[in-house]
Amino acid sequence: MSFHKNPVTFVTHVELKVSDLTQSTRFYTEVLGLKIKEQTSNSMSFTTNGQDVLLTITQPNNINKKQEQRTGLYHFALLLPKRADLAQVVRHFINLGVRFGGGDHLVSEAIYLNDPDGNGIEIYVDRDASIWQWSDGEVAMTTDPVDFDDLLKESVEPVWNGLPKGTVMGHIHLQVNDLEKNKEFYVDGLGFDVVSRYGREALFLSDSNYHHHIALNTWSGTQIKHAEKTETGIESYEIVFPSEEKRQEVVASLRELGIPVMEEENDLIVFDPSDIKIKLMIS
Repeated sequence: MSFHKNPVTFVTHVELKVSDLTQSTRFYTEVLGLKIKEQTSNSMSFTTNGQDVLLTITQPNNINKKQEQRTGLYHFALLLPKRADLAQVVRHFINLGVRFGGGDHLVSEAIYLNDPDGNGIEIYVDRDASIWQWSDGEVAMTTDPVDFDDLLKESVEPVWNGLPKGTVMGHIHLQVNDLEKNKEFYVDGLGFDVVSRYGREALFLSDSNYHHHIALNTWSGTQIKHAEKTETGIESYEIVFPSEEKRQEVVASLRELGIPVMEEENDLIVFDPSDIKIKLMIS
């Protein structure tokens, strides 16, 4: 899990807008296995270790379901500590009759599902970084079927107790309508490196040679509109920098690009080209 702690720059804490707080809370606790940390009349925050908040869901007034052809969240991805944890989640989903997909990406093994509002979720485990294949600064990734027969040979606990305490927000994958504009923002502005490309339709970005902390795709086309503020979907997410010095370097780079960085309730915030709020935090 060394790619998600100081001195690496990484993604954490995603905030979503949902249409039914009660329904979504039930999903995230009973199905996904998160634990409630804080709650208000219209929001709920979730943790696995009782301390760090991974996800917050909020039900705003007059919220509408997000239309499919919109920029915004493709999925957020929860990274588990070990392969047996993924096997435990798979067995749990099978027992509940939950539908999910899977993908072996060479660097990782993953399963996929949606929450009640259609927000995409990936749950995955990394293979050891020593066996990732790099060439000319890019890491080899693909999507092959998961060998579930082999995965389910992993020894698991007899009782489901939710996601393990060591779970972190592994990465975020965004649906955009302009890859070049987003590349400028995330690479030249925020300082991430391009570590993989799928043709002209997807970029995978990271710090410190992770396979990706952020992914961007235009698979729904370059003409899609930004999501409305009154639609369900992503509200914001956080990027954590290793020091105030590094954060200020990034702020300077963003402002050189003409991108405003604002202060909001003692947080530094910026909006990406898809109008998604990003909080710039310090480790």
